[in-house]
Amino acid sequence: MDMQAVNAMDFGEFIEVFGNVVERCPLVAAAVWGQRPFSSPADFQRSLGDFIDSLPRSGQEGILRCHPDLAGPELQRGTLTQESQKEQGQAGLTALQPEERRRLAELNAQYRARFGFPFVMAARLSDKATVLRELARRARQSPTQELATALDEVKKICRLRLEDIFADPAKL
Repeated sequence: MDMQAVNAMDFGEFIEVFGNVVERCPLVAAAVWGQRPFSSPADFQRSLGDFIDSLPRSGQEGILRCHPDLAGPELQRGTLTQESQKEQGQAGLTALQPEERRRLAELNAQYRARFGFPFVMAARLSDKATVLRELARRARQSPTQELATALDEVKKICRLRLEDIFADPAKL
């Protein structure tokens, strides 16, 4: 897919293609649609990141709450988005041993209780040991630090998902 095709999309098509670059939050794609034309994928990505950064804290936390727990109930029920299923699989989170699943559930619950949103990490850039280690480490950060870290992870996920879309000629 090229930028000319992206810039020519009507609103519905744009949301259909890019509505899940931020997990279950098509509002982000909708908000930047009007900023077309984008000069490059990097320009498009910057617009998405700038929109996220411009939100009040409550909006940023809302974006984080759209994400599922890693290896959480949605994975067990089979209700993850296609993108999340792929990403969690790449990290080995779809094949956890019972003790790993229990530990991750425990850490996810502690994290969510402390911060009010799920732990967000670009899982496909990691493996299950790194996810567990990072979850335990980040749960000790201050709320302000963790919000910034979690939003950086959202932007990484967004970048990776955009790369996938731009690399797939079937997306048009």
